[in-house]
Amino acid sequence: MSDNELGAFLRARREAVRPADVGLPDGPRRRTPGLRRSELATVAGVSVEYLTRLEQGRDRNPSMQVLGNLADALRMTSDERNHLRDLSRTLNGSAALCTAANRPPGRTARPTVRALLDRFEPAPAVLLNRLGDVLARTSGYEGLFGPVGLLDGDRPNVIAYTFTDPRAKAAFPEWDRIADEHVAALKLEAAHDEVHTPHFISELSFMAGKEFAERVAGPPAPATVARRLRLRHPQEGELRLACEVLNLHDDGQRILAYLPDDTATSAALDRLTGRLPGALRAVSDG
Repeated sequence: MSDNELGAFLRARREAVRPADVGLPDGPRRRTPGLRRSELATVAGVSVEYLTRLEQGRDRNPSMQVLGNLADALRMTSDERNHLRDLSRTLNGSAALCTAANRPPGRTARPTVRALLDRFEPAPAVLLNRLGDVLARTSGYEGLFGPVGLLDGDRPNVIAYTFTDPRAKAAFPEWDRIADEHVAALKLEAAHDEVHTPHFISELSFMAGKEFAERVAGPPAPATVARRLRLRHPQEGELRLACEVLNLHDDGQRILAYLPDDTATSAALDRLTGRLPGALRAVSDG
C-alpha cells in the first residue's frame, strides 16, 4: 500500500464523476475529466484547501462526517464506502481501536437465554444487544426475516440493515417509523455510553448517509418499540405481526418475539415454519 492510498482513491472517484451527475453544469471545455476540486468541495461542504490536503496526503485524519459528505457527493456505492472507511482506518491507525476498545458490547448469549429462546419456537424471536446486533434467533425468525436479507453476512445487525440495505424499504412498508425508532433508541443509549454507541453512530452515519445522519442531528424523541410490524415477505406477501419485548438485565440485551396479528399471517407463518395449521394463532383479527 502506498503512502497516499486515501488521497489517490478520492481523486480517482472525483475524476470518474461528471458534473451532471451531481446537478452541476458541464461548463466550458475541461482539461481534466470529472469534477474539479472546487466543484466537489462545494457539493461536499468542505473547503478547496482541505480537499487538496486530503488528496495530496497532507491531512491524514479526516472525520467520519467529512468522509461521509465526500462519499455522498461522489455517489459512492456501499463497497466504495467500505473501501474509503478502511483506507481511513489504516491511515490513521484506528483499525486496532475499532476491534478492541470500540468492540460492540454484549455479543454473547448466555445458555439460559438460548434455552429460553428455544421455548419460543415456532414463533419468530430474536436476541439483540443494545446496538441491534443479532446474537441468537429461532428458526421461525430465520424463515421470516432471512428472505428479506436481514440475516445476510457474518454479523447481522437490524439497525444497519434498516439504513444500509436497499431491500429494507421494500421489506418494511412503514420504514420511516422504524428508522425513527432505531435512531431514538441509539440517541438514548449514547447518553449513557461514551464509547461504543457514539462510535457505532459515527460508523453508521458514514455508511448510511443523510437519512441516518439527519435523524441523529434532529430533536430527541421517545425511544419506543412499536407493538405492531408490517413486513412484506418475498414469498408470503404482506404480513402483520404483533411484537413483545423482553428486556434482560445484563448489557442491554433484549428478546423480541413476534406473533401473527391476523389469521392470514398465522397461516403464512405455519407455511414458513412447516408446522401444522394453527400452531401460531392470531393475536387479533383486523
